[in-house]
Amino acid sequence: MAAPADISEHARGLLALTLIKGMGPVRIARLIEAFGTYDRIAGAPHAALARVPGIGDKTAAALLRDLRTIGPEVDRELESIDRAGAHIVTIADENYPALLRAIPAAPPVLTVRGRLAPHDLDRYPIAMVGSRECTHYGVEQAARFAGSLARSGLTIVSGGARGIDTAAHRGAMDAGGRTIAVLGCGIAKCYPPENAALFDRIADGHGAVISELPSDTGPSRDNFPARNRIISGLALGVLVIEAGRKSGALITARHAADDHGREVMGLPGRVDSPASEGTHDLLRQGAHLVCEPSDVIAVLEGHARHLHAGTHDAITTDPARAPLFDAPPPDLGGLTDLQRAIVTALAEPRTADDLAESLDLDAGKIRSELTMLEIAGRVRRAGSRFERV
Repeated sequence: MAAPADISEHARGLLALTLIKGMGPVRIARLIEAFGTYDRIAGAPHAALARVPGIGDKTAAALLRDLRTIGPEVDRELESIDRAGAHIVTIADENYPALLRAIPAAPPVLTVRGRLAPHDLDRYPIAMVGSRECTHYGVEQAARFAGSLARSGLTIVSGGARGIDTAAHRGAMDAGGRTIAVLGCGIAKCYPPENAALFDRIADGHGAVISELPSDTGPSRDNFPARNRIISGLALGVLVIEAGRKSGALITARHAADDHGREVMGLPGRVDSPASEGTHDLLRQGAHLVCEPSDVIAVLEGHARHLHAGTHDAITTDPARAPLFDAPPPDLGGLTDLQRAIVTALAEPRTADDLAESLDLDAGKIRSELTMLEIAGRVRRAGSRFERV
């Protein structure tokens, strides 16, 4: 746990990079790969920064300008994190979850309330996701599965949202187990507001509440798709309890299957229930059908053994692994001019930073439009890149 007074210079530097506009996880990872440490990045000449893939002249100039003035903002951020009773964990730290570190575009910095224990208590995590607008059946089954799996030693990972997420977190804690809530807002905010007591309970000895966003970031629909990649990245597999066809839980399932090489499981619901239509689609497309918690353990057993043996990365980066989702032909109908430009530019998979550079647009605007396109099913993430659907 790093308080403001004892945070390392490298950790402070990584935090500084995350606070600079346009510096997403992909660009930060490329800068670290190119220069090694924050000090070397800050001391690099413009030409060297511009040569880093995805940076270029314009971004390099902005980065050098912002690095000269970011210090006070870092101090304010650390003070805000401290007031929230939280601390930061960087991707270079020993207690950063190894499963998450291995995914494309892993968060350089996590802000944490409570405690992450990836080497012991949280070694075998399972993500449980579903709709906010769930049925009584969904709530009941989420609590049942979370409780049973937590008693078996698995950590339950979810998004802290209303509905299935909340039921999963509570089910794990009621069973005496651990749970991790991944927020779509900053650690100093609470969303949904009625879950304040739930998050306090998680942080008070039952797991961790985490975010990759600056501490005072409010909830926004643009934040949740990126949050979902963290939920998937933390876990050995993803269990979808109840999800309609437009549920954000399906984005988590796509990340798990197509980007992270993780198992996707679905619990069937009523055949005439719109609340389970997305889950049933997953099952048709090859997700594991589970009816009991023991089914989940059976699906994950091989992954857990590889994780214990230190060979998990090898089985999740298999280039021959078939994607779970079939992609229909590209469709430009019903899009804005900017969205058409983005989809057209995705003739081959590209990162958001690459798109911003080629279209000469603000990276934040590009990410916002990509989020809308992803929700609409027009693009999807493929590792750190986006591709047309």
